[in-house]
Amino acid sequence: MFFLRPIRFFFKALVTDNTPSQMALGFALGVVIGLVPKGNMIAISLMIVLSAIRVNLGMGMLAAFAFSWAGVVLDPFTHRIGNALLTTDQLVPFWTELYNQPMAPWTKFNNTIVLGSFVLGMALLVPIFLIAKPVFTKYTPNWSERLQKFKLVQLLHGTELSSRLN
Repeated sequence: MFFLRPIRFFFKALVTDNTPSQMALGFALGVVIGLVPKGNMIAISLMIVLSAIRVNLGMGMLAAFAFSWAGVVLDPFTHRIGNALLTTDQLVPFWTELYNQPMAPWTKFNNTIVLGSFVLGMALLVPIFLIAKPVFTKYTPNWSERLQKFKLVQLLHGTELSSRLN
């Protein structure tokens, strides 16, 4: 049953921390994580934030997975954003000073796509949260109850197994 652990973890993450605000914030953070290219300190920091605060982790991971594909499609657009920010004459001294800091090069902010994706994601964070919250408010009052009715979820949570043993 070792192979079922990730699936069990995912369903457990979906049904815990499931207030509309927690689900919406998890989704919004997942979108930001999905947009940012992986393999840099920005993406790692965002994953730590998602894991450390009280949000719906399952929704965040699902959104990160889905929007990773969208991030690739948006690369030309985010490249233009990052390029505009990195080549603005007034900001060049700031970028130079930031790059000279010990940990800053690991963020790869000097990559136009990384910087543009991060800025786009952060700009979309609040609007996505504000759009997602009423959606989750409407559709998740009985979210965990509906999920618990599926035999697969019952099996993964062990309720069916424990009821057979009794």
